[in-house]
Amino acid sequence: MILVSGANGNLGAATLAALHARGAVAMGGSRTPGEGMRRLDFDDHVSLDLVGVSTLVLVSAGYAEDDQVVGRHAAVLDAAVRDGVRHVVYTSLATAGDHLGFALAHRATERLVRASGLPWTILRNGLYAELFGGLLMWAGNGVESAFGDGALAAVAREDLAEAAAIVAANTAPHSGRVYDLVGTPITAGQVAQELGVAHRGISLGEYRRRLLEETPGLLPFQPPMLASIATGIRHGFLDGTAPDLTDILGRAARDPLATAVAAASAARPEASV
Repeated sequence: MILVSGANGNLGAATLAALHARGAVAMGGSRTPGEGMRRLDFDDHVSLDLVGVSTLVLVSAGYAEDDQVVGRHAAVLDAAVRDGVRHVVYTSLATAGDHLGFALAHRATERLVRASGLPWTILRNGLYAELFGGLLMWAGNGVESAFGDGALAAVAREDLAEAAAIVAANTAPHSGRVYDLVGTPITAGQVAQELGVAHRGISLGEYRRRLLEETPGLLPFQPPMLASIATGIRHGFLDGTAPDLTDILGRAARDPLATAVAAASAARPEASV
C-alpha cells in the first residue's frame, strides 16, 4: 500500500487523487484524518504507525521553523524504518531553491532520507505557478510585486502531484534518483499582460515592510521566507529549466502562465465580492 502524508493539504490531496486515478492502492495520512485516512501526526512520535505501508510519499511538513520541520521528518523516517516501509518518495525543493530561506530544512531532510537505509526517490519540486500568481498584490487597477523583471520556472501543482503519483506507483525505475521538477519561466509582467492590467514593481524593502506591517496572520518565519522568494526571482536564480518533469509525465506540462493568471485573477478583490 502507498501512503501519502499531508493528505489534507493541497499537494498531498492531489497526489492521493492522482494515485487513485491510476488504480493504485493508496491512502492518505494526516494529523486530522478524514474518512479512509490514517492518523499521521508528525509531532506525536509515539502514535506514528506505518505498518503495512510499502511506499511512503513524504510530503514536506514545511509550515514551521526549520528545526521543527526536520524533527518531524526524522520521526516519520524512523517510523518508516521500524515498520518495514520499502521505499520513500520525498517532495523536496528545486535545486535552484538553495538560495531560498526555507531550503535548509529540505536539504537536511534529503540527508536523512539517504541515511535511513531505505530505497528512496527525491522529487525537487519547483515553486507553484499558483503561488506565483497568488503573490502578486492587487493595487487599484493593476498588480504589484517585488519580482522585478525576473522569471520563475513555475510548475502547476497538479503536475507535481501527478509526477509523485507516477513515481510512487512504480518506484523501481526511480530508485536512488533525484529529479528537478521545474517548468517554463514566467514573469509578473507576463501575468499582468494576460490579465490586461499594469504591473508595477516595488523594492524588496517595501515588500518586506508590507509583509511585516500590513499582512496579518503570518507566522514569524514566513516574512523572510517570502522575501527570499522575491529576491530569488528578481535576481534570476529561479528561472532555470530541466526536462525531468515532462520526462516523468510523458507529456507536456500544464501551462504555468495560465495557472498563475487564474490564481492572480482569483485573488483580485472584486473576485471575492
